[in-house]
Amino acid sequence: MHLTQALHKALREQPDRDAVICGAERLSFRRFTERVARLAGALKQLGVAPGDRVGLLALNSARSVEFLYGCWWSGAVINPVNVRWTPGEIAYSLDDCDTRVLLVDRSFAPMIAALRQQSSSLATVIYCGDGPTPEGLLSYEALLEAATPVEDGRFGGDHLAAVMYTGGTTGRPKGVMLSHANLYLNGLCAAAAVPRPERGVGMVVAPFFHVGGCGLSLQMMQRLVTQVVIPFFDEVAIFEAMQGEGVTETFLVPSMIKRLVEHPRFGDFRFPRFAVMLYGAAPIDATLLAQAMDAWPGAQFSQAYGMTELAPTICVLSASDHLPGAQQARRLRSAGRPVAIAEVRIVDAEDQELPAGQVGEIVARGPMVMRGYWNRPEETAQALRNGWMHTGDGGFIDEDGYVHVVDRIKDMIVSGGENVYSAEVENAIALHPSVSMSAVIGVPDERWGERVHAVVVLRPGAALEETALITFCRDHIAGYKVPRSVEFRTELPLSPAGKLQKFVLREPFWAGRDRRVN
Repeated sequence: MHLTQALHKALREQPDRDAVICGAERLSFRRFTERVARLAGALKQLGVAPGDRVGLLALNSARSVEFLYGCWWSGAVINPVNVRWTPGEIAYSLDDCDTRVLLVDRSFAPMIAALRQQSSSLATVIYCGDGPTPEGLLSYEALLEAATPVEDGRFGGDHLAAVMYTGGTTGRPKGVMLSHANLYLNGLCAAAAVPRPERGVGMVVAPFFHVGGCGLSLQMMQRLVTQVVIPFFDEVAIFEAMQGEGVTETFLVPSMIKRLVEHPRFGDFRFPRFAVMLYGAAPIDATLLAQAMDAWPGAQFSQAYGMTELAPTICVLSASDHLPGAQQARRLRSAGRPVAIAEVRIVDAEDQELPAGQVGEIVARGPMVMRGYWNRPEETAQALRNGWMHTGDGGFIDEDGYVHVVDRIKDMIVSGGENVYSAEVENAIALHPSVSMSAVIGVPDERWGERVHAVVVLRPGAALEETALITFCRDHIAGYKVPRSVEFRTELPLSPAGKLQKFVLREPFWAGRDRRVN
């Protein structure tokens, strides 16, 4: 179960077919594999040993896919950096797992000076962008040209493949450790759960720093599907790629789907080959789903549910569940049924399994469960109990086996498909000298599903405007974590024991809804 197996299979079965397309760049499976072997050789010459972490700070590109497989070919571990983070957040993730080599493109090369100042581990930076290589950085193409291709190390099984950072409940991101087996088996299982055209053309829009983008690319490579890589979300670029390359499948979060179907130029394009729309990371509104199914009448829709710690998919709501019928409305409110390799159950606070229909925490077990959080034994032990991954999502399983997510046990907000942990936002707000206390909650939002809302208590005599606090937060945390709205109060609701009662703050926003997530 090594992730590079697909490349050897492609060399035998279809070496001259396009493997990766990005803009004008087209790489056959033969050429792609040759470059992967050279990248692995270049990393070896730079002193990267099996198990060492290598970072990527870049927009999606063909080189992003090369980065994945070049690292895995050499036995290195990928650390794809969230491009929306501030330099301080990025430096923390590099140092946390001792990432010494970082690939960076043109968009983020100006950040390198700050990263070198703030990171104690970063030693080597490789420029993988277009145009001249900035001073002080190594040229990606020059390294590949000078490198001797190396044999595939065929690392697999429990060998670490990725450290992917997700938000932290205590205010610091934590690195999710995923093995080759985790990703390999989940990729095959997720692909089997959502039938797609054989040897089709897939489109990767989700960023590679998300397990959704990385995992989709991996699934396509396993199936020997040509993948069209979109650098960043741009409606017209997506339309042009779908039409021009004959895209047959993709994965999008609901907020992306909404922007596409409501774009004024949608009707200018035709998508006769488009067959599968896979969506996830957040529930989809029934009205939006109907609008999307009308926009792509030839496509089947399926929803995936999971999390980074589960590599990532554990449930799928199939295309047949989206068809009109007596059960459609109820099933569309669910996350689907467990995939073949995942056991899913609902437990109470004492980890006792609950019967169908009762709400508790959703937990999962199977070969897709992460190895743990990097250097976080206590948090790992809390999340992984008796082999079950505790998702932090509250829900129930109905009598037909469909999993329903109704609330969050973890203090987490999902905005536009991005996970935001309240503690991270509250820590940033606390840095402002005028703030005494704050509580951050998720509230319903028509565009983003949920938005970050801050309730703030100021210090005696202090004055602070909403816009000023929002601007202040942008200097400390990524833009998607910054509050979109701020409410000032004289006090926060506390229990008799002095514990903050966020449910009191959330109640007015979610009243009258059958679930407390969007």
